Amino acid sequence: MGSGTSGVFTKYPSRWNVFRQTNRPTKGTGSRAGADRPGLKEALSHLRETDTLVVWKLDRLGRSVKGLVDLVMNLENQLVHFKSLTDSIDTKTPAGRFFFHVMASLAQMERELIVERTRAGLEAARRQGRVGGRKRLMTDKKLNAAKKLLGSGTPPQEVAQTLGLSVPTLYRWLPASSRN
Repeated sequence: MGSGTSGVFTKYPSRWNVFRQTNRPTKGTGSRAGADRPGLKEALSHLRETDTLVVWKLDRLGRSVKGLVDLVMNLENQLVHFKSLTDSIDTKTPAGRFFFHVMASLAQMERELIVERTRAGLEAARRQGRVGGRKRLMTDKKLNAAKKLLGSGTPPQEVAQTLGLSVPTLYRWLPASSRN
């Protein structure tokens, strides 16, 4: 967008905008992590020479450095510019192109560090004897109580209700074959 050009930027980070000389934005919705991104495809299909693809944040455009770089290279081959509002990246300038590559690499590194930290945290928890996931509803105390109640002739539905369990959970822990 040149010095005399103004445009309306949307506040919604899931929107794609294509700014033309007429300053009319073409909007499409972006999608999440899935490979099929119809909003982005639509926005890209409207691009012409000298257009600028404007995104709210760099990570809205791609999920990997390779994907981002390939997309921006394709845009450059079409003589289309790219601008990220929150990252202050504008590929119209050499400094903007350089900054784009640096920011894309940092974003990829950040995602990889998050994955690495998560794995390390889960491993440390396992070493300390903690197991992730939901706590078991059927404790040893409830299991023994269920065996006694069922042994005394109490119907399974009543046993499950008394112990705060579902009937399928009761049957999973005490199959009919083990109650004889």
